[in-house]
Amino acid sequence: MGTSSHVLVQEGPNKPRRSGTIKMARLAQRTIMMIVGAGMMAVALEIFLVPNQMVDGGITGISIMLSHIFHIPLGILLTLLNLPFLIIGYKQIGKTFALSTLFAVVIMSIGTQLLHPVPSITGEPLLAAVFGGVILGVGVGLVVRYGGSLDGTEIVAILVTKRMPFSVGEVVMFFNLFILSSAGFVFGWNNAMFSLIAYYIAFKVIDVTLEGLDQSKSVWIISEKYRDIGEALTERLGRGVTYLEGEGGFSGENKKVIFVVITRLEEAKMKAIVEDWDSDAFIAVGNIHDVKGGRFKKKAIH
Repeated sequence: MGTSSHVLVQEGPNKPRRSGTIKMARLAQRTIMMIVGAGMMAVALEIFLVPNQMVDGGITGISIMLSHIFHIPLGILLTLLNLPFLIIGYKQIGKTFALSTLFAVVIMSIGTQLLHPVPSITGEPLLAAVFGGVILGVGVGLVVRYGGSLDGTEIVAILVTKRMPFSVGEVVMFFNLFILSSAGFVFGWNNAMFSLIAYYIAFKVIDVTLEGLDQSKSVWIISEKYRDIGEALTERLGRGVTYLEGEGGFSGENKKVIFVVITRLEEAKMKAIVEDWDSDAFIAVGNIHDVKGGRFKKKAIH
């Protein structure tokens, strides 16, 4: 959905000691959840929205309209139209994010092909918009939560926000309003308005699922391996860290606390980095309304 970044990565010289079992278990979990999320997106499209001539935002919405006009299978268009943005994202945003997104898009495309012959559960537009929006929002939220995306529009938005004073959410919203308005000329204005309802519901469900797609996050980490973790965060995320002095309330022992500010799309990668070094580390993540000054910039996700 055009709303709101990991496969295997090559470790740098600051390489942690971690068993292959943990690595494979994490990869398996991420893969399964992305398959579930992409599958839910396919269900929302083929069982609720598309049969009732409603569109989603972003590349998905464009694909639905082109599929209707030219009678090209939706799954093929979803893959082909997203591919150029994934190539750009591979070089400009980060290979793990791009590859994870490609994986999710392919699963979603296959899902739409398999579900296309299945009849819609309801022909009532409002029910289709509500339930389609909820299922779509949860699906997109799961994919983003585990390191990918389901729409190339988000990649464009991330690149645009590096050069313009707009958030990812604002840029995506602009694209989607244009696409949803275009749906009025293809499917009629009643269906376009129902599409807007579905989009709004999906957007809110994603927000609930992720607790904010485009929010900055403040992170506090307490670990005996604070130096290794801090260097890894700087090296692999490009984020500056601050070491704070702390004291245990119960033990009275002096402790080092790592403080770092990241974006929402970097949260999954940050947790993976910390767990690489210390699976028992204490991590506290909070939402930040705004970040200005200092060295905080929008970084690529490696």
